[in-house]
This record gives sequence, C-alpha cells and structure tokens, in this order.
Amino acid sequence: MNIYVGNLSWNLKDQDLQNLFSSHGEVTSAKIVLDKFTNRSKGFGFVEMANDDEAQSAIGALNGTEVDGRNIVVNESRPKKVVAAMVAATKKKLRRR
Repeated sequence: MNIYVGNLSWNLKDQDLQNLFSSHGEVTSAKIVLDKFTNRSKGFGFVEMANDDEAQSAIGALNGTEVDGRNIVVNESRPKKVVAAMVAATKKKLRRR
C-alpha cells in the first residue's frame, strides 16, 4: 500500500521516514519529495508498505502524531488522476462564486 505523509519537518530525510514506519511492518520504500530547483523538502513524502494490514495499522498509529515538532498527516495515498480531478472540481466550484 502506498501511504501519503504530510506536514513533515524540512529536517527529515528518507531514512527518518523509513525508521518511523518500520516499527509497524515491512517498508519497501520511503521517499520525501524534494523541490527540483532547491533540492529542499516539500514537506511531504510517500511510504510503500508490503502488507496492507500493517499499512493500515501504521496509518492509524501515526496520523496526527508529533514528529520533529510537527503533527504529521498520514493516510492512504490517492492516484494522481483522482487528485487531479478533485483539484479541477474545486477550481470550477471556486470560479462560480
């Protein structure tokens, strides 16, 4: 399962994210998204876990917890197409106002 992790401190590295989730199960990858121009963290990342039950457990245990002074947001990631459709619908709704 692919997991979105948001509101991350800019101090965190991929290995920190891996360590955070590994206590809940097997982590196959952990990646913090970096700005392509500054190479700084964008404050969010993704964790891939092999087992869906372990991933759900990690989501429940870690969502809203404080990590490096920030309350992180953890949930199952959505496919890019779904997110793009949600953004488009929101923009359309805002234009009507």
